[in-house]
Amino acid sequence: MKKTRNIFLVTISFSIIAFNIAFAAEKIGYIDVTRTFNEYNKTKSFDKELTNEQEKYEKEREKKVNEVKKLQDKINLLSEKEKEAQQPALEEKIRLLQDFDRQQQTELRKERDERMKEILKDIDDAVEGYAEKEGYSLIFNDQVLVAQDEDLDITDQIISILNKNSKE
Repeated sequence: MKKTRNIFLVTISFSIIAFNIAFAAEKIGYIDVTRTFNEYNKTKSFDKELTNEQEKYEKEREKKVNEVKKLQDKINLLSEKEKEAQQPALEEKIRLLQDFDRQQQTELRKERDERMKEILKDIDDAVEGYAEKEGYSLIFNDQVLVAQDEDLDITDQIISILNKNSKE
C-alpha cells in the first residue's frame, strides 16, 4: 500500500513538472479589444464620416418634416370638402417621409456594420501578425479573462501597429 502511494506521488510530481515545462515555453498575451477598437485611427475616422452622414440625413429629414407640417397647417385652414381633397397629398408626403426614414436608417446601419467588420478584421489581422512575429502561442480577448497580469497586455503594441498601418 505504501509502495503504491509512493508511486502515485512520484507520478503526480512528474506530471506536474512535465505540465509546467510544457507550458513554460508558451508565450501568452491578451488584448483589450474595446480599447483597441476605440483608439484605432480608422475607427475615429469612420465615426466622423458616419456622424456627417447622420447629420445630412437629419437635415434632409427635417426639410421633409417641415413640408408635412406646412401641408398639415394649410389643410387645417380649409373647409371639410377641401380637406378631403388635400388629404391624399398629405398622406402621400407622410408615406414618403416614412419610406425615407426606413431607407436612410437601413443604409446607415448597413454602412456602420460594414465598417465595424472591416475594423474588427484589421484588428484580427494585426493580432495574428503580431502573434506570429513575436512567437505568441495564445492571445486572449480581455473580456474572457477573470484576472490578468498587466505584463501580458499587448494592447498598446496592437494599437501602434494598427495606427501605423492606417497611415500608409
